[in-house]
Amino acid sequence: MTLSFNSRELSQNPYPIYAELRANQPVAPFALPASMPGNGLLVTRYEDVLTVLKDPRFSNERAKIMPARKPSKINVMPSVLNALMNSMVMVDDPRHARLRTLIHKVFTPSMIQQMQGRIEVITDELLCEITKKPVADLIADFALPLPLTVISDMMGVPHKDRKKFHHMLQGFLNASSHSGLRGQLGQLTSAFGLHRFLKELIAQHIKTPQNDLTSALVEAEEQGDKLSQDELVAMLLLLLLAGHETTVNLIGNGTLALLEHPVQFEKLKSNPSLLDSAIEEMLRFTNPVQQVAQRYALEDVKLNDWVITKGSTIMVGIASANRDESVFVNADQFDIARKPNPHLAFGFGIHYCLGAPLARLEARVAFSALIKRFPNLALAANSSELEWSGNVALHGLKRLPIWLGE
Repeated sequence: MTLSFNSRELSQNPYPIYAELRANQPVAPFALPASMPGNGLLVTRYEDVLTVLKDPRFSNERAKIMPARKPSKINVMPSVLNALMNSMVMVDDPRHARLRTLIHKVFTPSMIQQMQGRIEVITDELLCEITKKPVADLIADFALPLPLTVISDMMGVPHKDRKKFHHMLQGFLNASSHSGLRGQLGQLTSAFGLHRFLKELIAQHIKTPQNDLTSALVEAEEQGDKLSQDELVAMLLLLLLAGHETTVNLIGNGTLALLEHPVQFEKLKSNPSLLDSAIEEMLRFTNPVQQVAQRYALEDVKLNDWVITKGSTIMVGIASANRDESVFVNADQFDIARKPNPHLAFGFGIHYCLGAPLARLEARVAFSALIKRFPNLALAANSSELEWSGNVALHGLKRLPIWLGE
């Protein structure tokens, strides 16, 4: 079996495919887009996924497996893509350690925790608006605007610019769900718009510093070292993606899981202390992110009786790993009290998701308020009618119609 980026099965209901691969072909050929080098391989078993995430023989830097450009060649890569290719998600130590040290000076647990009050206010405002509708779309009316508003607040995006900012970000994210030329052109156009917007935002904060994340990143310093403008743009874009898309999918997917498992939903309503455990199970069971950033084999590596050849591109199947029966008892069952729960939804190791604490906080506030206000919440469509975004890396609903109940 050779899988593809354009596989509808992987974007809609990947779990039967993953189960078959774990049993019979745990390192599976994967058809890569023409723009990506080498052979593509999808790793599906928990133990192997963990190895790829930890082993330094698997690099995040694509340049390490590509032939060096001749000095005479001109680099025509657009600046926005160049910045992203050199962001901390795409590089190894020591470059990664330098960038992470600088961001950790700003994006701290205490800074995120200080956002709780504001997140609660935004949540309350959105849920008040939802009550005006007979049938609400949990994605458009709640899961989407909550993290967008939170990250806009954190970054200090002026209120007059937020509609434009949100439109550009959604264009960038929606374009990524389309394959082929349409998706590439749409994402490139939106990326250029975001790049210009973020450069202007940074310039405003350099001129007039404020008490927000953007100004803090501009001022972050370690022994005289500071982030360049390209690094600032890439860092803000990464924070947008890490602090936004995962949360949207977590709230949407997690709500659907509760509605499709009424026994678990009742268990949570009767015992709110299980909320943190329930969120971890939502992350494991629904997998807001199916695959993390690709890894590249720097040498031949034997993995599970399969020799991964030097130069191969590895797709890291964390969604499959999180349903691995050898690690999780009754892996295909949704159990909000599951212990232990060593899921890999946020990755592992030095590239563990930067936005994980923010996503967990937003989810905790969101589900607590949603369940308290609408204890009789119900699905307003058949599960089979729901559409998933056509993205092999992310796993999220396009819409989630809900009855609010009395």
